[in-house]
Amino acid sequence: MPKTTRSGRAKESELPSTLQRSDQKAKDTYAQTYDSAAEQYDSEERAQRTAFAALKHTHEKVGDHWEPKEEYGPSDAHAEQGYGSSASTAGGVDANATKEHLLELARRLDVRGRSRMTKAELVDALQKANDRASAQARED
Repeated sequence: MPKTTRSGRAKESELPSTLQRSDQKAKDTYAQTYDSAAEQYDSEERAQRTAFAALKHTHEKVGDHWEPKEEYGPSDAHAEQGYGSSASTAGGVDANATKEHLLELARRLDVRGRSRMTKAELVDALQKANDRASAQARED
């Protein structure tokens, strides 16, 4: 099922819930990439992975939605290596961001113990906080 309209805009009803709560650029990036990948690969699962990979270059997951990143680029080792990578993914957290940026996000999401965490621990804590926020948003 195409995720974009004829004009190339994202169809809200076809998007994952975290994207429905995100800005238009995030929606359009995901939807346009999904449609192109679905046509090329003829696989819904691969199209979805490709669309999220493209989205993670421009946006990062913050709580229950996606926000524009300060700098364009891959968000983690998995995104850097591409399809078939055995590296772990950070689930939308920009693991390549500075520790200061990650601390600011942890403050916004009220992650406890953040001031004593390493950068890797912050990434893990942010992933968990994002998952909790997304689950809560789906219940509301």
